[in-house]
Amino acid sequence: MKKITFLIFGHLTLVLGIVGAFLPVLPTTPFLLLAAYFYSKSNTKLHNWILNHKYFGESIKQWHEHGVISKKAKALAAIMLILVMVLRIPSLDVHIMIKVVANAILLGVLYFVLSRPSKAKQKSINQDNLKL
Repeated sequence: MKKITFLIFGHLTLVLGIVGAFLPVLPTTPFLLLAAYFYSKSNTKLHNWILNHKYFGESIKQWHEHGVISKKAKALAAIMLILVMVLRIPSLDVHIMIKVVANAILLGVLYFVLSRPSKAKQKSINQDNLKL
């Protein structure tokens, strides 16, 4: 029963991630990362498929293995977040505190995204461990 639940959540988050690629209000990457997680718990074939996908497989692998967000993804995320904070949030007809909280959350997300490494760290070879 647990595997079926994870599989259903995997399909659901995959669909949401694909829809998010076309709708600016719905994020793509978090849903694809969730789909990879759910597939890893339910279906090895689908997990391997998402990790080896032509368009988003490499990004998922880099995040999963090294916590890396590419420079291109960071730039796109930063642009979108700033646009929302500058253009969309101020135009909302809601209490000022909601705008302040929304902007604070978006700033936190922006900080998190920009603070992640852009490349995987290369393993250094310790000269003392080399045996000739």
